[in-house]
Amino acid sequence: LIISEATTVSQQANGWVDSPGIYTDEMRDGWKKVTEAVHSRGGKIFCQLWHMGRAAHSSFNNRETPVSASSIRMNVELLRRADNKKVAPETPRALSTEEIPHLIETYRRAALRAKEANFDGIEIHSANGYLLDQFLQSKTNHRTDAYGGSLPNRCRLLLEIFDATAAAWGDPGRVGVRLSPNGGINDMGSEDYRETFLYAASQLSPLQPAYLHVMDGLKFGFHELGEAMTLKDFRGVFEGPLMGNCGYEQESAEEMIASGDADLISFGRPLISNPDLVERFEVGAPLNPPADVTVYYALIGEKGYTDFPTLTEEEKGQIKNNAGTTL
Repeated sequence: LIISEATTVSQQANGWVDSPGIYTDEMRDGWKKVTEAVHSRGGKIFCQLWHMGRAAHSSFNNRETPVSASSIRMNVELLRRADNKKVAPETPRALSTEEIPHLIETYRRAALRAKEANFDGIEIHSANGYLLDQFLQSKTNHRTDAYGGSLPNRCRLLLEIFDATAAAWGDPGRVGVRLSPNGGINDMGSEDYRETFLYAASQLSPLQPAYLHVMDGLKFGFHELGEAMTLKDFRGVFEGPLMGNCGYEQESAEEMIASGDADLISFGRPLISNPDLVERFEVGAPLNPPADVTVYYALIGEKGYTDFPTLTEEEKGQIKNNAGTTL
């Protein structure tokens, strides 16, 4: 299973240079080439639906102020604007209650376009301090309407978007959800993080999503507000397929699955520098050096992003001889 990089659901959702979207027919048609290539190799691919919320800059959206659950400025030094220069974050505008049905509709339409583009499913990105995470967490959600305050209210938007996108697909088993309970990126981390994320997972469980994708690893940052949450914590409240993420190696991933605390483990950055990661795992081949984040986030095309080498036939032969087995 491949999960696409974060893919914006509307013009308003944008906030990262050269990131993909799926809110126009042209974007949908472009994605068809990708899904066709994946399917031609026997793979499956989900589209990760994304809205950056306050983590975006107005330069991405015709100078309109970024939106969030509440008007709380992100406490980070710099973020990127549309020309890729780093600037101070802006104070977001709180979405009105009346605007939320339209927001949900943008997710529904994006889900429909993903289906038309022949994706095998979608993943709702509710992690890493982006819009849905901003609604979920008490640090960034100070609302007093039906989408703020209590745990059920703060989870309401995520659950309504799940229902809308699942209806668009006609099958909740084609919709996954991503959460980051330990993350501090984009100035996140709430004192009640444990209660918040266990509640969200417990409410998603009876909806029978394709999976719950939890960033349990700490390699992407940790808010340090208490003990890190684990997949075992989520296994206690979520009955469906559970996917771990962040900082895993092959051995630790296999151990986690063998323990029963996870059904799947996802790999992000290792796949960038190892486009044949699955084959390397299968044959026990060493991995390429990690990709340089300053290179693959730069606007220089394929360099350091899609130009990493795959195993040569000679290397496969050497591994075969060393292992004494047939590949």
